[in-house]
Amino acid sequence: MGGLMPGQVVDYLPEEQLAEVRNLGEFGGILALDKWTGNANGRQAVFTRKQRERRYRAVFIDYGYCFHAGEWRFEDAPLRGVYYRNDVYREVTGWESFEPWLTRLEMLPAETVWAAANEIPPEWYGGDLNDMEKLVEKLLKRRSRIRELIEGFGKSERKPFPKWGAMGKECVEDAWKGVRWGTSIAGRVN
Repeated sequence: MGGLMPGQVVDYLPEEQLAEVRNLGEFGGILALDKWTGNANGRQAVFTRKQRERRYRAVFIDYGYCFHAGEWRFEDAPLRGVYYRNDVYREVTGWESFEPWLTRLEMLPAETVWAAANEIPPEWYGGDLNDMEKLVEKLLKRRSRIRELIEGFGKSERKPFPKWGAMGKECVEDAWKGVRWGTSIAGRVN
């Protein structure tokens, strides 16, 4: 993480420092990726800074439980693939908080996914090309479900997105529906 330059790498930051992480918004992007790939583990991150820097940067690590830890299946649950502290999601206000990552994943060309799969060494997947093809097909289909999976986390008991929607907490349920179905909440509520 630190490279050749001296610095500091930590796996925990107090709430005050966590709020000042330079790339805190990227937790939204990695959430979209983890939901797409069916990460069965909690999201792991370390925080790094160079010697003379004051603010940390999150670095996302450990993708070993994507595709359900090599079982190449997807068991979706709202709290899978999420970071253990809600603080990192506190500034999520709506779908725009997941951009540009969300749209990039949803629009990712099939050729790009197939090209990436072709680069995976056969010994990593036991050389069974049929299994690899099935995984890629599942991934391609899942692109259209990423928002639904994020939505499931947003509606979970953890309530990770306290600032979702312009209406505040009392209209969060309606805000989810309005954004999901493309209607304007502001136009319906007086």
